[in-house]
Amino acid sequence: MSVDPETPEQEPAPHWPVPPAGGWTADDLDRLPNLPPHTELIDGSLIFVSPQTRFHMRALRFFEWQLESLVPDGLEVMREFTVDIDRRNRPEPDVLVVDEELARGTEQQTRVPAASVRLAIEVVSPDSIERDRATKPATYARAGIPHYWRVENKNDRAVVYVFELEPATRAYVATGIFHDRLKVSVPFPIDLDLTTMKPKGLPE
Repeated sequence: MSVDPETPEQEPAPHWPVPPAGGWTADDLDRLPNLPPHTELIDGSLIFVSPQTRFHMRALRFFEWQLESLVPDGLEVMREFTVDIDRRNRPEPDVLVVDEELARGTEQQTRVPAASVRLAIEVVSPDSIERDRATKPATYARAGIPHYWRVENKNDRAVVYVFELEPATRAYVATGIFHDRLKVSVPFPIDLDLTTMKPKGLPE
């Protein structure tokens, strides 16, 4: 008597949403069911995030906590919250600083208007290099967000590239590259010791 070999149960194939003609819209992020956390909308396309690295986690925690201790009244530090830029773009900066009054003056509770954002920070991951170096800064600049920081991992240490919006061209201009200490006067006085972000046990 022969016994048919058991076949392992297969995981059901993931069901990816099929985009409509013209792509998704900013409102679709609130309507589509079962989207992974931190899904973004870039140029009408849904962007899913990859698993977070330890550097990315440390950087988000560092900038959120440090800016929270320095931010003046009237501004609020937020983490991983989407920005309503236009119908086809609703990105999610890793950390952002917003004008509390302008951010509160919207009926949407799942996003903030681009006009309220004073600073957007992106921590670069292996899968987000092109978006964080080119696509997102161009989108943020077009929306009039005055300050953009890009944080990159160099041998497990943070390097911060700082940009400021040039109003005549509505493009970002690099104002500094910071390795050990980040000190700027805008959008408010900030002085950060970047070396404290390194993991414990890493030599100086």
